[in-house]
Amino acid sequence: MRKIVQHELGGPSVLQVVEAERPQPGPTEVLIEVRAAGVNPVDWKVRATGGVLGQPPFTVGWDVSGVVAAVGAGVTRFVVGDEVFGMPRFPKEAAAYAEYVVGPARHFVRKPPSLTHVEAGGLALAGLTAWQVLIETADLRPGQRVLIPAAAGGVGHLAVQIAKALGAYVIGTASKQKHDFVRSLGADEVLDYRTEDISDVKGIDLAIATVAGQLPVLTGTLRSGGLVVALNSVDAGAVAEIGGLFILAEPDRAGLDGLTALVTTGRLGVHVDRVLPLTDAARAHQIGEAGHTTGKIVLTP
Repeated sequence: MRKIVQHELGGPSVLQVVEAERPQPGPTEVLIEVRAAGVNPVDWKVRATGGVLGQPPFTVGWDVSGVVAAVGAGVTRFVVGDEVFGMPRFPKEAAAYAEYVVGPARHFVRKPPSLTHVEAGGLALAGLTAWQVLIETADLRPGQRVLIPAAAGGVGHLAVQIAKALGAYVIGTASKQKHDFVRSLGADEVLDYRTEDISDVKGIDLAIATVAGQLPVLTGTLRSGGLVVALNSVDAGAVAEIGGLFILAEPDRAGLDGLTALVTTGRLGVHVDRVLPLTDAARAHQIGEAGHTTGKIVLTP
């Protein structure tokens, strides 16, 4: 099979296409023929710094949508031919930038028929991040006010929809040209981060620090008892000092089932900015790191 491997840390050019042995599923694991692999900010951060994976060689990528090609001993959830998606092993190596991926069976769920593989390939990591912030960390309630910077981004555009499904009042930030898109997701207010002062927003119950370095201004928007949750490890220490929380998404079958239910009932969709072949992984990283993506970038083997 083909996969992307890097042997050194650095820019997008370190991502190399190689031929490799197809992995085999062990007990409780499934082998997935990958139809789509989502690209996330953690991918290029790990590529450049090693991050959660340490020193190369390794293969980045965690979002997977595909077809079960083989099942290991003890697996009863799936059979060969099932269409599934998930976020296996995160933050350990999943090697999702490949034509085949092995992962624990319970890190996957069946793909909703209403989602294409490309859409499902962009859902798991960003969707679980939003789900685990809004539902499991903040216990968001109807009528509460949520501030979501970068509301047109990968996590942001899913968080807006999930928060609205929970009955929250959602304020998002985005560049002016993306305001109609963010409103179409259900946002009640959209601010232009380039021309409007986020610090003027007040009475926020939950602020999601989707972009590193925003903690001071986000903290100033909170009501008494409000919560700020950081998604970037560089903010982890600072957010703890102000009484907020840092979250790293975890593989979670219950969360994936929750996302699937929202998709099935028409309350959650995945916007795919562009689709690139697996062999263009380096270009996908270049585009993603530029910071102008609306929704998700997805690779297809």
